[in-house]
Amino acid sequence: MQARRAMSRTDREIQNDALAAHVLTAASGLSVIAAYVPVGTEPGSVQMLDALAGHGIHVLLPVARNDETGTPTPLTWGLYRPGDLVYAPFGLREPAPPVLGAAALADAELVLIPALAVDSRGNRLGRGAGFYDRSLGFADPSVALVTPLYVGEILDEIPAGPHDVPVTHALTADGLVTLG
Repeated sequence: MQARRAMSRTDREIQNDALAAHVLTAASGLSVIAAYVPVGTEPGSVQMLDALAGHGIHVLLPVARNDETGTPTPLTWGLYRPGDLVYAPFGLREPAPPVLGAAALADAELVLIPALAVDSRGNRLGRGAGFYDRSLGFADPSVALVTPLYVGEILDEIPAGPHDVPVTHALTADGLVTLG
């Protein structure tokens, strides 16, 4: 997170523009993708979501909640409508209602997953709550699980536990990298 904060705004914008172009290419011909709204210096942009929607792609965005005991639940999903994001718990922005269930992820033909880094085996360093690990079982097993990253965030090794769901690809400004 420190490295991301230390990156110049210009460098982040250049890399995010390249990521958006790569995502549009990867989503060509698809009807539904799952994505996320970047927080702070996370890779990606609302402009990328707008571009996807502008190409007729239905973009599902996550809705993160805890249960009554404070335990993260599987993500539910909402349909992105440009200009219609609302502020949500955990400092996130999410789609305005209606909210679809967790099973809506099964409709996604590509899933973009946030991370701080990945390794060559697909192990992902997230923020530790486990929302995505609880949710990815709802996705079609053949769907590409892609983590957008800045250049240099593919590491040699990241520790993983039995509950961690590996991703299949990393996407940087340099292009798509197959993992695993």
